Amino acid sequence: MKKFLLAIAVIVVVIVAILLIKTFTYPFKKNNLSSVPETKWVKNDSAIQRFSGGIKIPTVSAGDLDVFDYAPFGQFKEYLKKSYPLVYQNTENYEVNTYGLVFKLKGSKPNLKPILFLSHMDVVPPGDADIKNNEQNVFRPDDKALPAVTKVAEDWDFSPFSGAVANGRIYGRGAIDMKGMLFSLMESLTNMIKSGTVPQRDIYLAFGFDEEVGGRKGAKQIAEDFKKKGLTFDAVYDEGGLILEKGGIKGIDSDVAVIGCAEKGFFSAKIKVKGLGGHSSMPPMESAIGKAAVIMQRLEKDQMKPTITPLIKEFFDNIGGTMPFANRLAISNQWLLKSVLLSQLAKNNSTNALIRSTTALTMMKGSDGTNVLSPEVEFVVNFRLLSGNSVKDIRDHIAQATKGFDVEVEEIDNTREASAISPTNVRAYKVIEQGIKEVYPNSLVTPYLTIAGTDAYKYQIVSKNIYRFMPIKITDAEKQSIHSTNEYISIENYMKMIHYFEYIMKNYDK
Repeated sequence: MKKFLLAIAVIVVVIVAILLIKTFTYPFKKNNLSSVPETKWVKNDSAIQRFSGGIKIPTVSAGDLDVFDYAPFGQFKEYLKKSYPLVYQNTENYEVNTYGLVFKLKGSKPNLKPILFLSHMDVVPPGDADIKNNEQNVFRPDDKALPAVTKVAEDWDFSPFSGAVANGRIYGRGAIDMKGMLFSLMESLTNMIKSGTVPQRDIYLAFGFDEEVGGRKGAKQIAEDFKKKGLTFDAVYDEGGLILEKGGIKGIDSDVAVIGCAEKGFFSAKIKVKGLGGHSSMPPMESAIGKAAVIMQRLEKDQMKPTITPLIKEFFDNIGGTMPFANRLAISNQWLLKSVLLSQLAKNNSTNALIRSTTALTMMKGSDGTNVLSPEVEFVVNFRLLSGNSVKDIRDHIAQATKGFDVEVEEIDNTREASAISPTNVRAYKVIEQGIKEVYPNSLVTPYLTIAGTDAYKYQIVSKNIYRFMPIKITDAEKQSIHSTNEYISIENYMKMIHYFEYIMKNYDK
């Protein structure tokens, strides 16, 4: 017995030793963070005013593309032409499908592959929240800046399409998503032209107009137009990642810049469940709505299996070295602790989305009467596909969840596989790191998985190097204001974004 216990003790000691050795020798990326002052930014009232004017144009995309109100999009095109004459005069520019816009600034070496910057002019509806101040033409760029919000507001401080400039902020629907990036790109290109800087390779800008509803008439057709012309790009840059303020990632005591090197796929299904209808006074033993509830419970309880994909492994390798010991222990010893690591990640909705194809029940419809049993109940389930899971896997998963029931499954919206993963060992990625360090020198920089969909996906047909990153530093509450109430971007973020994109354009080949 003593020998047995001694053997167990030796095994435990050996395992502990292995865990510690692997933890302290794991090749986490060394991030030499310092207290270097952030780059001084210069406020440009004219640039702010041009951006403010663009927010005032309600380019809302919602629902059926065929019933869009396209008048604001035409107005927006004319506004850009009036606001940025140098860009229009010094680039090749054209329209795709009437409202999609493409600009090309010629480089000195046409044999080099061009680079492409994306944005979109459409915004989501502003909602019906109350407005505190309906004053129009508010332009106070010299106000003292208020600190960033810490929770999503219930009301709008100013009208969603006022473009109000106050409190060190630029308010309005689309301020972050995504007119801020669009106008910063136009400002950056203008600055390039003004300074007489000629890039080595051609620089393209492409702006879609229906990203919020799938991008089928905008980005998809622009990408197809590029392919028809035989164009391929050395890099494509779009929205996706952000700079998360210190505390944005638990355990990391610094700002973290997350660069989306891939995005999840998309699959929505409408599931119609059939049963017996009739009067509620004589209900069947199992109703259609009861059957639907069983299926929905199965879908939520038995979700797709979690896994650490190569991209998320690289993410942990980049930031893990600055995390607490317990985190480093789990990351560096997945041979033993992988299940523990996955279990912890799955407990948080943000990190859970990084390790599995998520399941979200979003809509449901049944009877219109309180005393009427519907013979058919339908609900919608949305999956965001992790790399490694296919659309076929999701179809099989739904088939298993609905087994034993009389159902019809209809795929809706824009079904798509998870995107390809762009490399991090190429110039297209390295220059992003350099640009971030130029503007936010004390940020950790890491590849990441973009959870939501972007227009970037459509451009896989013309580039293998696609990166999703908007160089703004925001709080979690500011991030949640996107598609919600009181969206704004700080003047500081907007000015730094212009500087960042100008840096990328000027230094891509240096």
